Amino acid sequence: GFKQGMNCFLDVRMKITIAQLNNTVGDIDGNIAKAKETIASEKSKNSDLIVFSELYISGYPPEDLVLKSSFLDACLRGLEEIVKYTKDLNIGIIIGVPIKEGDKIFNSAALIDSGKIIGISKKKSLPNYSVFDEKRVFDQGNSSQTFDFRGIKIGIPICEDIWKSDVCKQLKTDGSDIIITPNGSPYDRYKRNLRIETAIQRVKENSLPLIYVNQVGGQDELVFDGSSFVVNSDQSLFLKSSSWAEEIISLDYDVKNGFYKKIDESQKNIKNKDELEDIYSALVLGLRDYVMKNKFPGVILGLSGGIDSALCAAISADALGSEKVKCFMLPFKYTSKQSFIDAIECAKNLDIELGSLDIEESFNSLESVLIPFFDNLPKDVTEENLQSRIRGTLLMALSNKVGNMVVTTGNKSEVSVGYSTLYGDMNGGYNPIKDIYKTEVYALSKWRNTSKSSNCLGPSGEVIPISIIEKEPTAELREDQKDKDSLPPYDKLDDILESLIDYEMSISEIVKRGHEKSLVKKIENLLYISEYKRRQSAPGVKVSQKNFGRDRRYPITNLFRDK
Repeated sequence: GFKQGMNCFLDVRMKITIAQLNNTVGDIDGNIAKAKETIASEKSKNSDLIVFSELYISGYPPEDLVLKSSFLDACLRGLEEIVKYTKDLNIGIIIGVPIKEGDKIFNSAALIDSGKIIGISKKKSLPNYSVFDEKRVFDQGNSSQTFDFRGIKIGIPICEDIWKSDVCKQLKTDGSDIIITPNGSPYDRYKRNLRIETAIQRVKENSLPLIYVNQVGGQDELVFDGSSFVVNSDQSLFLKSSSWAEEIISLDYDVKNGFYKKIDESQKNIKNKDELEDIYSALVLGLRDYVMKNKFPGVILGLSGGIDSALCAAISADALGSEKVKCFMLPFKYTSKQSFIDAIECAKNLDIELGSLDIEESFNSLESVLIPFFDNLPKDVTEENLQSRIRGTLLMALSNKVGNMVVTTGNKSEVSVGYSTLYGDMNGGYNPIKDIYKTEVYALSKWRNTSKSSNCLGPSGEVIPISIIEKEPTAELREDQKDKDSLPPYDKLDDILESLIDYEMSISEIVKRGHEKSLVKKIENLLYISEYKRRQSAPGVKVSQKNFGRDRRYPITNLFRDK
């Protein structure tokens, strides 16, 4: 069009700022205060346009909060406050906010310029798979439109809108010079490169430069990694922001040359991180934000001398700092001497306080109360569960007294097959390793002993004693008990579980992977019959393709078995 031709002569330039921030769902005042602070500091650096993430004002995902009119009203007041704030600053803002029109609610992004709203983009593609449930609460926006901002035509597709080609194509047809997309894209271990590949594909189709702004931080089971990026119209990755941390980055843009002033390679931060580092960072940030945003003063956990609780203690120290973590041994007659040595060494390495509460007396008194009613039945798993429940009760009592949250420590392999005790070791407010298979628990423990991500507050060096990593796993609930008495080796178990859970494979497909049919059927049965336990379990960080909770909604009463 003629207008675009005009731009070439005008050679419009501007400074665009990416605001990759950690906001909080429902904390509208806090989110607005943080936005204003960013606006003030970026204005002093001569920024023309600041881009915030998807639904920044409400926090993302707001879920059913947007069905409350009082919540939507508060979000609107927040938007008005930002509009008013920019009036004398001569600055532009793109900010996400839920907006109600008539009886429809839209996932929107407002484009503001110096005290005026010059356009509102409404999300067209509402994701309704995996952890997303947007069709439940939002209405579909019309096809995106372009907005003229200081001589540059901007298209603002929101998150899912760039995953299919239609919205960006329309923006190109409507004369957009640039695509700026606000996102709330949660981390999972397969997704980060996929985002960049998808964006590059859109750039390839439309030859328009693209800015991708993502939020960072934990929200219940989801954790957002940030990792915002910029792709130039020649499909080159111009910039990639930090992962797992807030970051504010300014870019020089002009219509003719796109992004220029190439950034020094060392700052570009495009090197791919180790997958284990990403997973570990996700667990740390997920736990930290759950504890901090819900205003717990700290955490407590049972430290048994086993690998799961050792890894959870390390994650807790890394998330909150050693001084906010308290551990307790809860020994019984089956607790080995080695477990004492290992737990003490682990607590020392992590610089955390370790207390001890012997459960023998409690166990004996409960057993004596029950014996008359057990009618001389032989000892079985009942007595094992009793030990676990006493431990759970004591940890919850300590939690109630001082307000610290109990961290629960069951890994995904155990949680899958029900190898955990309801109202016992499943007690707690949050589980950092809920979505981590046992084989990954070992891999992450070894990784943490040699490395440490930048978002970790705990000590460096070997924090998880080697003897914990090398010894055979046991729950120590009876004489000489080993996990392998009731479960296959973890590498085999995890392969079967991942096939059943993450990939929904049939029994015959799993058998083709080299597993015995009888074993696969046994594991499938254990998975199904322990659904009721998972339904009552604490939330935990999602890192896999399918976590228990938002991702996988199976009936508790379920008689289907694959043949």
